[in-house]
Amino acid sequence: MDEFDPRVRWLLAAPIYLVAYALAAFVFWQVAKRRGMATDGIARVMAAGLIGGLAGANLVQLLATGLPGKTIEGGIAGGWLAVIWMKRRLGITRPTGDLFALAIPAGEAIGRIACFVGGCCYGKAAGVAWAVHDHGAWRHPAQLYLSVAAAVCFAVLLIVERRQILAENGLFYLGGLLFCADRFVVEFFRDNAAAAGMTLAQWACCVGAGIFAWKLAKLMAPREMKSQIIAACR
Repeated sequence: MDEFDPRVRWLLAAPIYLVAYALAAFVFWQVAKRRGMATDGIARVMAAGLIGGLAGANLVQLLATGLPGKTIEGGIAGGWLAVIWMKRRLGITRPTGDLFALAIPAGEAIGRIACFVGGCCYGKAAGVAWAVHDHGAWRHPAQLYLSVAAAVCFAVLLIVERRQILAENGLFYLGGLLFCADRFVVEFFRDNAAAAGMTLAQWACCVGAGIFAWKLAKLMAPREMKSQIIAACR
């Protein structure tokens, strides 16, 4: 990949990112229609999530590395804040997390290919047969590992969504748990600095996984057990 000028790489990556966001929007709307939530207000929530996600993904990447690119953590945070703001503005109280649960991994599966083309989020130096030459060394194609992980996450969530076995927002919590798990594993192959044996992203994944697992368990618990959990947390 090093033979391509960085500016050319980003020109090639840009339309792939656009496809990723378009796919995420399409998946979001399909789930909204399936759940009888395809309204003008939900369309505005979707738009807010996409714009906030795009802004957050670019801003956090720039602040963290000083380089152009996108980070999924910043995208999720920016999109989440924008969605909360829009829902409050419109007075929407019904949970919308499940609409994003499938949209996020669908978009990431394509978006990580754009990261690979653009040259951000690259992997550690490696001698594996499928290594790619990037940033002056043969490396793990960590971006493609994340793309495959996101595709698997999407497939799992799609099966669960079709079976309708979780209450509202359960799909979102499960998706968050899966994301934290796959990102934790792939971080071992990324070229990131470690602190106390793990990267900052891995520490964040540990915290995030705990929160998502707790929220999912609380959601799935019988009503009596929920009362006990709430009482124990007070």
